[in-house]
Amino acid sequence: MPVIGYHASHEQFPPGELLQLMQLAEHAGFDAGMCSDHFHPWSEDQGHSGFAWSWLGAALQGTGFDFGVVNTPCFRYHPALIAQAAATLAEMYPGRFWLAVGSGEAINESITGERWPIKPERNARLAEAVAIIRALWAGEEVSRCGLLTVERARLYSLPQTPPALYAAVLSEETARWAGGWADGMITVSSTVEKQQRIIDAFREGGGEGKPLLLQVKLSYAEDDDEALRGAHQQWRTNVLPGSLSQELRSVADFEAAAGTVRPQDLCEQVRIGSDLAWHADRLRQDIAQGFEHIYLHNVNRHQRGFIEAFASSVLPQVR
Repeated sequence: MPVIGYHASHEQFPPGELLQLMQLAEHAGFDAGMCSDHFHPWSEDQGHSGFAWSWLGAALQGTGFDFGVVNTPCFRYHPALIAQAAATLAEMYPGRFWLAVGSGEAINESITGERWPIKPERNARLAEAVAIIRALWAGEEVSRCGLLTVERARLYSLPQTPPALYAAVLSEETARWAGGWADGMITVSSTVEKQQRIIDAFREGGGEGKPLLLQVKLSYAEDDDEALRGAHQQWRTNVLPGSLSQELRSVADFEAAAGTVRPQDLCEQVRIGSDLAWHADRLRQDIAQGFEHIYLHNVNRHQRGFIEAFASSVLPQVR
């Protein structure tokens, strides 16, 4: 049976409300949770940016859910600190925490003033970060002097079993590269064809048999027009090409770049509509592709109505 989880968007809601929404999702019948980990939102309309690691401790304590987070462990965070943070959560809540890592976006990672490198170098830094994290989780004392520097770091509080370390991927190239080193893959919903190409690339790169996770972007409301308005109001800055969105450095930059995005432009990347049977059918297609864990992110502001409607109508159809 697939795991259907609820995604907490720190960019859109204050942390306290997000915890209440996660508890509501658990009570309604969702299976698990995950959250974002960003320093800034992408638009002024989103308007929030809670600290994910503080919130994760509260969410793990305040629910019975398993949780994951998508993180960039090689710019504003040092990989040794992410290794320690993840190890602490995994020790406190055995088997309930996973970590996904990606190469990041400048809007979050450039706040330290460090040079923002091109994508191949960002991937190389990520590879070094993954090696450091795994070595620290294995109890080793780690010293490295490469793109990232570590000097005699060792973790003293370790879980019995390290958390799963997944790759966050948006392209076939990244999926193929990550197949060899990641414990699994998480990607974002798109067309069936693009999702399949990413799956195939991950498997070709060494990911055969590893877990596949999917974060589904959708906008549900009681009528189609409201679903479309809500998606455009909250998510218009999030449908820009990755080659652009990874380079923009401020909320103002994203607002300007999304100035010509029309509501209908969101439809290819966000599942927009009021038809619960249609949403359930799309999720069944995801499951048929092999996604074992699916996290639903309703990108508009109407979270309680979404949780109640999907829990009562969509989840039973999918299961």
